[in-house]
Amino acid sequence: MSIDPSKILAIDVHVHAELSCHDPEDPVMAEFFDAASAYFRTDRKRPTIPETIAYYRAQNIAFCLFTIDCESGIGAKRISNYEVADIAAEHDDIVIPFASIDPRKGKFGAREARDLVENHGVKGFKFHGIMQDCHPADRVAYPIYEVIAEHGLPAIFHTGHSGMGTGMKGGGGVRLKYGQPILVDDVAVDFPDMKIILAHPSWPWTDESLSMALHKDNVFMDLSGWSPKYFPKQVIQYANTQLKHKMLFGSDWPLIRPEKWIDAAREAGFREDVLPLIMKDNAVGLLGLG
Repeated sequence: MSIDPSKILAIDVHVHAELSCHDPEDPVMAEFFDAASAYFRTDRKRPTIPETIAYYRAQNIAFCLFTIDCESGIGAKRISNYEVADIAAEHDDIVIPFASIDPRKGKFGAREARDLVENHGVKGFKFHGIMQDCHPADRVAYPIYEVIAEHGLPAIFHTGHSGMGTGMKGGGGVRLKYGQPILVDDVAVDFPDMKIILAHPSWPWTDESLSMALHKDNVFMDLSGWSPKYFPKQVIQYANTQLKHKMLFGSDWPLIRPEKWIDAAREAGFREDVLPLIMKDNAVGLLGLG
């Protein structure tokens, strides 16, 4: 079985797996979860992967599921990409498995990337330069990008401010500079066959993401991490016009619930003919589901 776009309400391209089915919560990551929960004013309890799947199934929303491998950046043990891929395979009518590999794993990380794509059905990748303490265009990551580009898959890059580390001493030791969207521009140039999704409205560098999405045919934006009622006005403006085929629905679950994002989006000023593109149609094309 595979996802039938005609039978689902939407596709959420930004959903986090934060609790392993097998391992306890990592104590280092727990400190970041504490701070992020306070920042987003949301429940500290993190859902399990099966709970996440059940929730999205009840909402009739398909979604891209991933963890964040930041073992080098902050020293937190990751959830296995293989765990995510295996459970996604059991629910492939609604779950799209993405993987995350610490860029500093270089060629060894590229071996894992290839195995995940060719043998475990992974459909995309997620990078978080802030948490991974790595410039997106650092050449150490290029062997991983080469695998992604070879298979024509998308890669999501965190951009803008990060709730992770907000409020912690020294921001938890993570550097916001690696969330500047323009740092991904070299990657978009060097890997034109890799579809790049700039995650979030990218504040305080929103205009950089809009410029890149206008300029590069392989660059898109997801609108996760913020309620649409707080979007900078230029995001709505470009979504309604020149970038209507480049914008994607993302929630940032579990910190933002998809149905709340959708309710806010209906009141945010998106044109009636544009909202279906954002909610589902653009992702269908990008993810090759059509």
